[in-house]
Amino acid sequence: MSSITIAALIIFAATYVLMLALPKFRPFVTVGSALVFIALGAVASFSPNLFGEGFFALGNGASYSYSFADALSNIDWNVIMMIAGTMGTVFLFIESKMPNLISDVLISKMPNMKWAIVCLSLFAGIVSAFVDNVATVLMIAPVALAFCKKLNVSPVPSIICIAVSSNLQGAATLVGDTTSILLAKQANLDFSDFFVDEGKLGMFWVVEAGAIVSALIILFMFRKENEKISFNNRTVVEDKVPTVLLLGTVIALIAVSFIPYKDGAAPGQFYKPDITNGIICVTFFAIGIIREYFFKHNTKIVKEAFKEIDYFTIVLLAGLFVVIGGIESAGVVDVIGQTIAKLGAGSPFLIFTIIVWISVLLSAFIDNIPYTATMLSIVPVIAASVGVEPKLLYYGLLCGATLGGNLTPIGASANITGIGILRKEGHEVKSSTFMKYSVPFTLAAVTTGYLMLWFLWK
Repeated sequence: MSSITIAALIIFAATYVLMLALPKFRPFVTVGSALVFIALGAVASFSPNLFGEGFFALGNGASYSYSFADALSNIDWNVIMMIAGTMGTVFLFIESKMPNLISDVLISKMPNMKWAIVCLSLFAGIVSAFVDNVATVLMIAPVALAFCKKLNVSPVPSIICIAVSSNLQGAATLVGDTTSILLAKQANLDFSDFFVDEGKLGMFWVVEAGAIVSALIILFMFRKENEKISFNNRTVVEDKVPTVLLLGTVIALIAVSFIPYKDGAAPGQFYKPDITNGIICVTFFAIGIIREYFFKHNTKIVKEAFKEIDYFTIVLLAGLFVVIGGIESAGVVDVIGQTIAKLGAGSPFLIFTIIVWISVLLSAFIDNIPYTATMLSIVPVIAASVGVEPKLLYYGLLCGATLGGNLTPIGASANITGIGILRKEGHEVKSSTFMKYSVPFTLAAVTTGYLMLWFLWK
């Protein structure tokens, strides 16, 4: 392992330790770490021998290079725009009191608190199979908040369950998550293959089986929440336009999800820009703001809408994107992938087990997109060396890398978003509190998928 790779690994580990230890200062930690990687890139460019000859060599004939332009390109502006736009639209949605009405209806249908949480979690999962996980959390969390306020209970458990449920279902369809899109390109899968592939049950059913088992886990964790639910009068909603805007956002996201990005498009096929989802979310928010300002002359709502955008979360994610790009340029992601490839010892079951569970562990702390992209190029070589069906390892990788982010509060963007929503409501969520719910949920879902995939594809 080269010197720069070791240094990057140390910086990366320190970054995550500090984020776990100092939750209120996470954006400052990630931005500081991002600046360190950019500074190392500048030194490598202008003074390559400052830390000693060969320090910036990666050992494969290349050298570490990470400029400010590289850092900006690694920020997923689609996610940033989507968060900002959806948060704004959701604020208008909340102000219309529609979440209160939905919570009233939900209260009237559910016998007690535990079933309400299970219902919201399953609903979040269904939506996130077609809509980005972050957008799902932003849309459903207000309903949970309104529901919990009516019952005068903490919304923390409900929001955590919604976040981890949305992450779970991202692997169910081709359009549910970026990792699914990467897998589809590598394994030549189309939308229907996620349901039935080569006459076998596809990832959709594997994920749904995990969702059912994890729902039972939620039901068990909240088994004592048997408070009877009652209500008197339903909330009256006079302005339904924000609801239309939010539904328009969902429908538009689903519609464009069937159009491939450039990397997944066939030659000559029409593809959508990388920031399509972000543009959709910002556009619907802009429509709502224009209506409030020019037609309703409600400048107060406009100001409050911009204030409600969670800049804490946006800065945190932007910093993380830059840090991940830095460790990828330093070869850390490659080293991790290559190490996993050497641990199999020729056993198909052992290799499959390693890929699933190490993917779970690593994705709890690192972004699963560069990791998945790296491992997808290694999987065919591993499969050929031991004579195993490549799709077994492909699907095992998707199962572990997608669901592993649920383990920790910083393992997935949806988790960070959910915690950001709670923070704005005055609830600081400790890592131990989050993992109290996320660890049993994740282990149940991954174990179900792990066993089901092995028996389907061995």
